[in-house]
Amino acid sequence: MIFASLRTTRLPLAGLLGLALAGCQSQSTTDTTTQATTATAPTPPAAAGAITAAEIGGYLRAVSSDSMLGRKPFTVGETRITDYLAGQFKSLGLKPAGPNDSYFQPVPMVEISVTPAPTLQIAGKGQKLSLEYKTDYVVFSQREQPTVAVSNSPLVFAGYGVVAPEYGWDDYAGLDVKGKTVVVLVNDPGNAGQDTTLFKGRAMTYYGRWTYKYEEAARHGAAGLLIVHDTQPAAYPWSVVLSGAVGPKLRPQTADHGASKCALEGWLTLDAAKRLFTAAGQSYDALYAAANQRGFRARPLGLTISTSIQQKLRRQTSKNVLAVLPGTTNAGEYVIYSAHWDHFGVGKVIAGDSIYNGAVDDGTGLAALLSIAKEFQQAKEKPARSIVFLAVTGEEQGLLGSAYYAQHPPFPLAKTVADLNMDMLWPYGPMKDLTVIGYGQSELEDYARAAAKEQDRYLLPDQTPETGMFYRSDHFSFAHVGVPSLYASGGFESRAQGKAYIADKRKAYTTNMYHKPADQVDPAWDLSGVAQDAQLYYRVGQRLAGETTFPQWRAGSEFRAARVK
Repeated sequence: MIFASLRTTRLPLAGLLGLALAGCQSQSTTDTTTQATTATAPTPPAAAGAITAAEIGGYLRAVSSDSMLGRKPFTVGETRITDYLAGQFKSLGLKPAGPNDSYFQPVPMVEISVTPAPTLQIAGKGQKLSLEYKTDYVVFSQREQPTVAVSNSPLVFAGYGVVAPEYGWDDYAGLDVKGKTVVVLVNDPGNAGQDTTLFKGRAMTYYGRWTYKYEEAARHGAAGLLIVHDTQPAAYPWSVVLSGAVGPKLRPQTADHGASKCALEGWLTLDAAKRLFTAAGQSYDALYAAANQRGFRARPLGLTISTSIQQKLRRQTSKNVLAVLPGTTNAGEYVIYSAHWDHFGVGKVIAGDSIYNGAVDDGTGLAALLSIAKEFQQAKEKPARSIVFLAVTGEEQGLLGSAYYAQHPPFPLAKTVADLNMDMLWPYGPMKDLTVIGYGQSELEDYARAAAKEQDRYLLPDQTPETGMFYRSDHFSFAHVGVPSLYASGGFESRAQGKAYIADKRKAYTTNMYHKPADQVDPAWDLSGVAQDAQLYYRVGQRLAGETTFPQWRAGSEFRAARVK
C-alpha cells in the first residue's frame, strides 16, 4: 500500500472534481446499528469456509519469499512473481484475460532516477536563503528530459492549491502562475478543524492529496509546486517523504513525455517553509490562518527560487497479471478482485537484511486473491457473471498498474459491476470489526455488512478519515472512473484480545516493518484473520456475481457522476 510513497499518476480530474462532493455522508466512528452482540460467530456458508489459514499461509510464504527478491517492477523479482501468479491462474483452470491470449497486460512505464542540485537557492527582498537537499527539501520531475531547471522563478503562496467550485473555493482566483513556483499546504481546508463546515471537515477529500495539488498547479501553467510538509495533516513523517523521493521512480509513459507537468515537484519541511516565509517578511502562522478562511487570496512572496535536477531515463514495460472465470449466464458483466503484486525489491540494508519482502504489503492481498480464485473455481455452482482476478503492478509507485487497467480496460467499464480490492490484511487473528475505508461512498457497504453479519462482525467506518486512505490503494483507480469499489478489512478489534492489542500491533508494524525488510512472514502470525477477510470478500463477490443489478454510488459521492456518464 502507498501510505505516502510519492504518487505521481496523473488521473484526469476535469469534471469529476466538479461534482457534488458536499453532499457526501459524514463518517461516524462506529456502525452501532450493526455491531455484533453475541460472542460466538454463526457458521458461515460452507463454500466460504473452505478458505483456510493454512491455504493463505502457503500462498503468502510463496509470494513473499526471498526468492521473489522483493517483487520490484523491472527486476528479476517482477519476472518471478508474475510467472508464479500466471502459473497459479493456469493451474486453477482460469482463462487468460490479457491480449494475445496471455495472462499479462503490458503496462508501459518510464523509470526516472533524479540527482537534484545539493541546494535550492532563495533570493529577494535583500535576502538569500540556501536550503539543503534532503534536510530541507526534496524535488523531482515527471518531465522526461536529462536536465530540468528553474531559474529565478517567482514564489507564490497559494493556500492549499485547491480549486473546488462546489465548495466555493479557489486558491488560484485572479492568479497568474505561469513560470512561477507555487507553495501550498498539505491536506485540505477542512482538515485544519477551524471550521468543520469546510469541505468534508475532518475527512480528507481528494483535494487534500498532493497528487491533485501537482495536477492543479500544472493545469495553471506553474513552473513548480512545493508542498509544505507537516506531520499531523500529512499523516506521515518527513522520513517517509524522503524515502519515497530519493530513489528511482516509475511514471506512466505519456504521449508528451511529461511536458504538460510542472518542471519541478517537491516538498519543503515545515522548518524550511517557516524560514522561507520569514525571508519574505511573512509569518507562517498568519499565512496558515489566512489559508483556512473563506475568501483567501494567494499572495506573492517577493522571492525567487533556483535549482536543477539531472535525470536518467529508462523506458520499459511492466505487466499486470489477470485471469477470468467466465460467467455461466451473464458472462458479459464482470466482478473484479484486485491486489498489487509489487513491492520495493532489494535495497538499503537494515538490520542485516536488504530484501523488502512485502509480506503484509501486499503478500496478504495476493494470498487472499489466489485463495478466492481457487474457491470460485472449485465451487459446485459457478457464478452467473464473470469474475476477473487482477494482480497489478506499480501500486507502490503511484497506482500505476490499476490506473493503466482503468484507462485501457480489457473488459468494458460500463459492464464492470465492482472492484473488490485487498491490500494489507492484518495477520493478527480473527477480528470483530470490518473497517471500511471511504465509508459512505457506495452500496457495496451493504453487501459487506451482510457478509460481516454472517461472521458475527460489525461494520466500522474508517477511523482516520483525515489521512485520505481511500485514495491510496488500487480501488481508487476504479472509483475514479466510476466503478464502485470496496476496500475493507478487519483491523480495529481483535475477537480474542480486544482493541488495544490491535492498536499496538498496527503501531509496531508501521514503526518497525512498513516498507522495510522486516515485513516478512513471521511464523507466530495468526493468519486466520486474513482467511476470515478472504472468506468475506468471497461472499461479497459471490452475491454480486449472482445478481442482475449493479451496486450504486451514494447520492453524495464524488464518483457517482462518472458512473452515470
